[in-house]
Amino acid sequence: MNPDEIGLAQQLARGDLNLDQIRADTPGCQSQVFLDSAGSSLPPDPVLNTVIEHLRREAEVGGYRAAAERVDDIAAVKNSLGALIGAEPTSIALSDSATRSWNTFFQSVPIHAGDRILITEVEYAGAAVEVLHRARRAGASVDVIPSDDSGRVDLDALERSLDERVRLVSLVHAPTNSGLINPVREVSELAHSHGALVLLDACQSVGQMSLDVAELRVDALSATGRKWLRGPRGTGFLYVRPDLNIEPAEIDHHGAEWTEPGSYRIADDASRFEFWEYDVAARLGLGAAADYLLALGMHAVEHAVQSRAERTRDLLTLIPGIQVRDPGYGDTASYNQPRSGIVSFTVDGIDSYRVREQLAVRGVTVTVSPSMSTLLDMSARALPSVVRASPHYFCSDDDLDAFAAAVHDVVRS
Repeated sequence: MNPDEIGLAQQLARGDLNLDQIRADTPGCQSQVFLDSAGSSLPPDPVLNTVIEHLRREAEVGGYRAAAERVDDIAAVKNSLGALIGAEPTSIALSDSATRSWNTFFQSVPIHAGDRILITEVEYAGAAVEVLHRARRAGASVDVIPSDDSGRVDLDALERSLDERVRLVSLVHAPTNSGLINPVREVSELAHSHGALVLLDACQSVGQMSLDVAELRVDALSATGRKWLRGPRGTGFLYVRPDLNIEPAEIDHHGAEWTEPGSYRIADDASRFEFWEYDVAARLGLGAAADYLLALGMHAVEHAVQSRAERTRDLLTLIPGIQVRDPGYGDTASYNQPRSGIVSFTVDGIDSYRVREQLAVRGVTVTVSPSMSTLLDMSARALPSVVRASPHYFCSDDDLDAFAAAVHDVVRS
């Protein structure tokens, strides 16, 4: 695909998104080429204004009164998040991060000596170390589900790995270090056929992909606000299947009611996984981010993100010395799976951190995904690190052209 064809494909894929308005709502993208939404994206003005206005109100009347004035708005945050993932608001618990959400559920799953936990080759380090830590304390074992030739979970290998001792399958929807997307529903159906729970790490998928938890059939899902949702840092949420009878490992007087001196009653919805204290302004900002995304339309956003990422990959292949590291890219004969908005690449002879620094000098923001973040996958592919570019829907064709020119300049220099 030549550059003109790439530009045309991008124009056709843009759909109904008003790019001029979106970029006007995102001042940070006008002074740089921002390609790190997989790390911490640029919140649009409605999100920024929501957070700042509430902080100002807290300064005027105090945090308790300011929160009491926004009770309905705070409750509506779960409505908006539920609309994004096809879930009832009562099945969503709000938290301060995807890690907190993931750990809160994982710690609540009963794990005993002799039990097994399955992870994938693209497991994220934050979850992996917690799995290993808990398995060591409980006397459980951790087994890795191999990947198939496409890099995705090998479903046949998963079926062979499952038995009555498997308590939980930890599945990463979209890994942090590549454009891979795993087959969630297929994994869920296999796991459930053996009585295992499925905890989906949707940290890199919520906000850039259309999700329906009923279709995915997962038992729990964790996500963050700061990435593709374009919300504030310090926000996240947990979805828990409504009919799943599981008690939190930790509670306070928000998730449970102290009914008598010697007894308490745990909430019967997902709020049992929440705690009383939280950042009200940030949580309101999370709701504003979800509402902004819903107004744009999730399908239009998904189409835009995937097309921008594919255009980024295509532009990179035109530059000598660049290796696109997303599994299956370039293998059109045997790979027909969609990819996420994460584009990973390396530059021959130049350290990834050096590439990031040189691009920053040229007004381009990317990041580096080191081997320790996804140790199993990166070790298997002998990659010490990759440069990660993650274009969101607010990126323009000019942005991507400027990015490609900057990469080419780094290679030449």
